[in-house]
Amino acid sequence: MAVLPVMAGTLEDLYSSQTIVNGKYEKNRQSGFKRCLDAVLVRVSGDQRLPAKPEMTALRDKAGTFVASFQYRDRMEGIPNHDDQGTYDRPHNLYCQYKPADIDPVLASLGSRPWLTGRPRLAVFLATERGTTHYALDAEDDRGMLMRESFGNAAVPLAMQVTFPTVAQLSQAGLDDQALRNAEMTKLDTLAKKAGADQALYGSLVWSDKELGWIADWRLAMAGKTYIWQVRGVGFDEAFRVAIRGAAQILSGNGQPE
Repeated sequence: MAVLPVMAGTLEDLYSSQTIVNGKYEKNRQSGFKRCLDAVLVRVSGDQRLPAKPEMTALRDKAGTFVASFQYRDRMEGIPNHDDQGTYDRPHNLYCQYKPADIDPVLASLGSRPWLTGRPRLAVFLATERGTTHYALDAEDDRGMLMRESFGNAAVPLAMQVTFPTVAQLSQAGLDDQALRNAEMTKLDTLAKKAGADQALYGSLVWSDKELGWIADWRLAMAGKTYIWQVRGVGFDEAFRVAIRGAAQILSGNGQPE
């Protein structure tokens, strides 16, 4: 089973976030601080509902006061400027570092808490269908390369780690894409553990011309309960972000994903 190394390894890693800003203007930096505050609160707590809380409006207005340190990385590093405008407007990654002593009280004020236990490594079992093309996503098929990369990128903001089954593992378990759709989560969890992951995340990805995008259904079992959530009419990047945010919300003890 192929592992994508995206898991935060230290508290310093966990209490950090990043966003993209244009240039290093103060106004853009303050906007970036607001987005980074949203991101770090979800990253630390696992609760994707926090940014929608009404208390966040006031917290965002002073987002910069929670930042312990920040730095930029030019996303066009090595590419010469073409004009003076480009000198100031080049896109940068803005990295923000926070201290638990500053973020934990904010979480408490929102009725939340840090999720500091080990984050399970998820084995992703995904059945994909678009027109007459259908297959189970595996760790090796070239057709799934962009999807595997996208899933890994979706896991980064939540400090999660994802893996994908090999062709041999799926074959030995008798799991093609059709069998996956009907597989019990207990069977998938058992296979995930045999392959070195902690538990399974099941997904069904079906293209819909009517929805102008993918219909994605997700399942994850925890403490004897199977949670189900869905998103419709999105690209697969967003479908995978919804999957990871939902999994984090469940695993952190914050309940049913929206």
